[in-house]
Amino acid sequence: MGSEELLWSSIAFMGGIAGQQQAPCGVLSSSSVFLGLRHRCSLDDKQRAKEARTLIRQQAADLVKGFEEKFGTIICREMIRFDTSDPVEYEKFRQSGIWRQKCNKAIEFAIDRLYDFEDSRETAAS
Repeated sequence: MGSEELLWSSIAFMGGIAGQQQAPCGVLSSSSVFLGLRHRCSLDDKQRAKEARTLIRQQAADLVKGFEEKFGTIICREMIRFDTSDPVEYEKFRQSGIWRQKCNKAIEFAIDRLYDFEDSRETAAS
């Protein structure tokens, strides 16, 4: 799966899920999708599939815990303090530039953590 497919597979997670922000930050949902795709394997190999599921759950849990420690919450609305399900509030959110501060920082955090997971995996394999 290329980066464009990954982007489109997760696009609805912006603003929680489609702006309905009682959900976790979209970067957590997208990162969870990425982890599943990154570690996917044949379901025919039951032992390997079980190990992959365990690893995915562990990494997703670590990501969520670290995210909450850094940002104080995993819920979109609590982070950005705008109701993006309301078109007027969404426009205020866009114009405020808060997404440059909070959303971009959340994305950077998740990317760094995903790289950390990959580095740990490579170190363990060595």
